[in-house]
Amino acid sequence: QVQLVESGGGLVQAGDSLRLSCAASGRAVSSYNMGWFRQAPGKEREFVVGITRGSDTTYYADSVKGRFTISRDNAKTTVYLQMNGLKSDDTAVYYCRASAYPVSQASRPGYWGQGTQVTVSS
Repeated sequence: QVQLVESGGGLVQAGDSLRLSCAASGRAVSSYNMGWFRQAPGKEREFVVGITRGSDTTYYADSVKGRFTISRDNAKTTVYLQMNGLKSDDTAVYYCRASAYPVSQASRPGYWGQGTQVTVSS
């Protein structure tokens, strides 16, 4: 079992920055691919960014490229999402995910956090 706890959400203005954290605990968390999804009101949950185990290769949704950056600490138990240049379209609940499969494939087995709300006012 892996437990994921997100933090860092809040209310910001357009153009501001915010950093989300996802603390992972449990068995062999360093061996999981990790990433972030988001779900806006009335919309489906969508992939935002992922980071692979081992090589720490990162990959991003086109909508956030150049604005968001994912990283993980040396122990690989915490993943961070630095969000710059926030837009109103970024308003959503952000979920952390861990999976032994490519983290962008939400239908594959994995673990989810409880989510943290990010609201961007224009």
